[in-house]
Amino acid sequence: MSGIEIPDDVVEAVRRAEWITVFTGAGMSAESGIATFRDADTGLWEKFDPAQLATPEAWQTDPALVWGWYQWRARLVRDAQPNAGHQALAELARDRAVMVVTQNVDDLHERAGSDVVSHLHGSLFAPRCSHCGRPYQGTGADPQLAVHEMRVEPPTCPACLSAIRPGVVWFGEALPADAWRTAENVFAASDVVLVVGTSGIVYPAAGLPMRAIESGIPVVEVNPDESALSAVVTHRVASSAGVGLPALVTAVRAAG
Repeated sequence: MSGIEIPDDVVEAVRRAEWITVFTGAGMSAESGIATFRDADTGLWEKFDPAQLATPEAWQTDPALVWGWYQWRARLVRDAQPNAGHQALAELARDRAVMVVTQNVDDLHERAGSDVVSHLHGSLFAPRCSHCGRPYQGTGADPQLAVHEMRVEPPTCPACLSAIRPGVVWFGEALPADAWRTAENVFAASDVVLVVGTSGIVYPAAGLPMRAIESGIPVVEVNPDESALSAVVTHRVASSAGVGLPALVTAVRAAG
């Protein structure tokens, strides 16, 4: 037993929904053991400021350093496993349409079996050419290198021979237009929105649940901590994703 009691109105809103949009942030993956940007126990990387590495300027100055850092991050994700929250969302999708819009750059939703319709901030596993934008299908550098060496030379694009860059959105860059358009569309079509593990302060992404709230769509927050959205959501479940989501799915199934 999880010990979490899901309010009846939350259960009913989800049970009746035919289309559910799930909006996830960093808290969704925390229980999978993925280190946050500022985790002190990062070996070679602890002396670097992630906010300085995740920028176009850092890439222009030292692409090998930036590529090495993202290789290290990709290795952390490969070593992690989807948690009970990821699994619960995949289970929920067996009975109804569940569309995941995530701010996370990992692939844990997909590995759990969910349909991720939009990676708003890109993906660690979708590198592309820094010049022509062509998706890169190669294996890239061995991520093990980033454990021992900070600088790892990025591979080159087979089409134009420019450096391959990480497929993430850096600070100061616009969100991918297609990902944003898709997110807007699925939010607008939702019967209910679940907001899981996000602070609600990173814009423009945080504007999506706010727009749903203003449109009268029920918005359920699952977060152990209060966020910028907590005061305005329709319902709130004060729990982590790994506990609250399985409890919610169990309650919905029990309600028929």
